[in-house]
Amino acid sequence: MAVLGSGTANGGCSLLHAAGLGYGASIGLDLPLAVRLLDRPSKRELDDPDGLLPAIIDAWLAGGFKLPNDLAKEELHWAVISQIPPRQGLKSSAATSIGALRALADATQSEVSDEEYVAMAAQAQLDSKVAITGSIDDAWACLTPGWKLIDPQANTIAEGVLFEGDGPSRDHWLVMVVCREERTKRPKLEDFIPHRKSFENSLEALQEMNELVALTWNGRGTVAVMNDIQGRKITNDAMINGARAAGMSGSGNAIIVVAPKVSKPSCDRLRKLFEANKDVVKVIETSFLSIEREETI
Repeated sequence: MAVLGSGTANGGCSLLHAAGLGYGASIGLDLPLAVRLLDRPSKRELDDPDGLLPAIIDAWLAGGFKLPNDLAKEELHWAVISQIPPRQGLKSSAATSIGALRALADATQSEVSDEEYVAMAAQAQLDSKVAITGSIDDAWACLTPGWKLIDPQANTIAEGVLFEGDGPSRDHWLVMVVCREERTKRPKLEDFIPHRKSFENSLEALQEMNELVALTWNGRGTVAVMNDIQGRKITNDAMINGARAAGMSGSGNAIIVVAPKVSKPSCDRLRKLFEANKDVVKVIETSFLSIEREETI
C-alpha cells in the first residue's frame, strides 16, 4: 500500500450561521485532521456515511484537475485521522474536504489557490448533502487562520468575502468545546426565520470586530432554532460561571465556551460545572486559530 498524497486541515466553530441571514462566518479551532490518499484500502475503518469523499474526487475532477498516476476514481482510497468530533457542528465535513483536496494536490503536484480549495470543498459538501448552504465560511476556517464574513450567493469565491478579521488572541482565551450526544437532525432554512434578530445582533458584532459577542448571539439564535432547552441551559450556566462567550456551533450539538486564560478560578469553575453535568459527554480544551500580529509601538 502506497501513500499517494497527504493533507491537513482543522476544525472550527461558528460566529454566524449562514442560514440565519444568508451570510456566514466561522473561525478555526486547534482540532487537527490529517488525510492520506492511498492506492489500496486502509486497514483503519473509514467513517464516511454521507459519501463525502467520493464527492470530493468528483469536485476535484470538475475543477479541472487530474487524478494521480492515471488511476481511476474507484482505485483511490482514503485514511482519515481526526481529532474533530463528528456531527457536533465543529466543521468536520469542511475539514475533511480541505484535507482530502490537499492530499489530491500533493499526490498530483498541483498548484491550487485558496479560492479553488474552498469552491471544491463547498461543491462536495452540497453534492453529498452534508451542508445546506455549502459551508463556504467553514471551508475558509478549516483552511486559513482568522475568519471571513461570507456571502455564499456571490458570483465567485473571492467576491463572496465581504470582510475579515484576525480573531481573538489564542494566547488570551481558553476555548472549551462542550460535546454532547451527536445531533439527530439538521434544521431547515425556514426554521431560522423567526430568530432573525439574534443573527442580526451577531452580524453587527462582527462588523465591530467583536467575535466573542457574535459567537454568543449566534449561539442563542441557533439553540432557539433547534429548540434545544438543554443547550440553552448549558450556555446560560457557562456565562453565569465566568465565561466571556458561549454558544452552540453550527447546528449543534457542541457548545463553545470561551474564558480568559488569566482567570484560573473561572476556568476551574467551568470545568467543575461541566463535569457535574450528565448531559456532557466530554470537554475538549483548545484555542482559536487566529492571526497573531506583532504589536507596533
